[in-house]
Amino acid sequence: MEQRGGGAHSGTDHAWAALGGDPALTGRITRGGPPGLLPSRLPVLPLARATVAVCALAAAELTARRDGGPLPAVRVDDGAVATAFLSERQLRVDGRAPSSFAPLSRFWRTADGWVRTHANYPHHRARLLRALCLPESAGPTEVEAALAARSAVETEETVYAAGGLAVAVRTPARWAAHPQGAAVAARRLLTRATLGAVGPPRTLPPLAGRSALPAAGLRVLDLTRVIAGPVATRTLALLGADVLRLDAPQLPESQDAHTDTGFGKRSAALDLGAPAGRAAFEELLAGADVVVTGYRPGALDRFGLTPEELAERRPGLVIARLSAWGDDGPWAGRRGFDSLVQAATGIAALEAGEVPGPGDPAGTGGPPGALPAQALDHGTGYLLAAAVFRALTEQTRTGGTCLATLSLARTAHWLLHGPGDEAPAGTRQQPAAPGATHDPARHLRETDSPLGRLRHALPPVSFDGSPATWATPPGHCAADAPVWR
Repeated sequence: MEQRGGGAHSGTDHAWAALGGDPALTGRITRGGPPGLLPSRLPVLPLARATVAVCALAAAELTARRDGGPLPAVRVDDGAVATAFLSERQLRVDGRAPSSFAPLSRFWRTADGWVRTHANYPHHRARLLRALCLPESAGPTEVEAALAARSAVETEETVYAAGGLAVAVRTPARWAAHPQGAAVAARRLLTRATLGAVGPPRTLPPLAGRSALPAAGLRVLDLTRVIAGPVATRTLALLGADVLRLDAPQLPESQDAHTDTGFGKRSAALDLGAPAGRAAFEELLAGADVVVTGYRPGALDRFGLTPEELAERRPGLVIARLSAWGDDGPWAGRRGFDSLVQAATGIAALEAGEVPGPGDPAGTGGPPGALPAQALDHGTGYLLAAAVFRALTEQTRTGGTCLATLSLARTAHWLLHGPGDEAPAGTRQQPAAPGATHDPARHLRETDSPLGRLRHALPPVSFDGSPATWATPPGHCAADAPVWR
């Protein structure tokens, strides 16, 4: 069944309003696809659908602005959305499934509840073990024993102090009472601001026909890692942008992670702490239209990369940034990942069906659960790309340097409080009925690449004239020169 528009209280309308879009435009969206995808106690599919829908609508709006034609029709296919939200799980490289969570990245029982750790990167694993006073050779058995004698919150603070990643599993109520939960709840889904003096409107050359893409001719500096930011910049590349990803040589990205999100991009290593690296970055910045960052607040400040400094050196820039916990509150400067945000905000407890009870005031008797996809990452990524497209459209009218700020925790708050009216929180959505089971094969393709034969998800962002697949496959991390084409 195909449906049009969003409805008075839909997640699409809410997200489009947060992006500052004209509410009348959501009527150009149609949606369809099989029912029952991404089943969960929380409305994951409505969130996924809404974030992809507003991303496609923002791109369509920019297309119409550049070519002077009518707004292209937008269609959202739930099958394509669900497949794309599981893209890292769908990926195969010469038939090999990529590595996922490391052995020390999981839930652990503590003396009073549960804790979630993240140790996929070697430096995070080392810091976790150091915080627990364990040798580098320690494995799951030793970590399990060490955590069983500690409280969850004690573990959270001890590991954070050591530069590692661990959070106590909380219920939604406990998160709402936490200072960071309160800080997140006080913010909108995303914030938009204009920095510095308002300059002349941005001039974008007209598109050469309906086959041209809305981000054609735009240059994007990609300073993001893992899933959310790379999903955003992968989408910008899909729709015509020249995207150059930059990573510090001392902190290389996982090749498997880059293989999933590196479509359409180039990848270079650049040491911002070295004079030559800083000089190369300034040359890139001078030619950039968009800068996307995905590091915790303050992490890039020592390199002169605050939004205000970027705006001063490159007026008219679009700056889009995301973090795990947001810019406000006691956790603003902490590292985080989708799985950790799920654990802290109450999502993991809800997905396990846990509720507070006698002797277990936290309601985390466990084991905790997880969403059917890393929906905070993927959803925030599509929102981030949408914010860039909307900022570019607004700049053609008002000019100025635009800043959009998002966080995984804000997206989690939205999910917990309902991105749509289709599935109240706590009511498990049912999987597709027999005969209507989703077959992701329709939304997968195989492509030859420098890395081998890839099986990968197709882009879910779709409007009249949008590409059906990626322009180029990913290559090796940091294999490109840090220069514009």
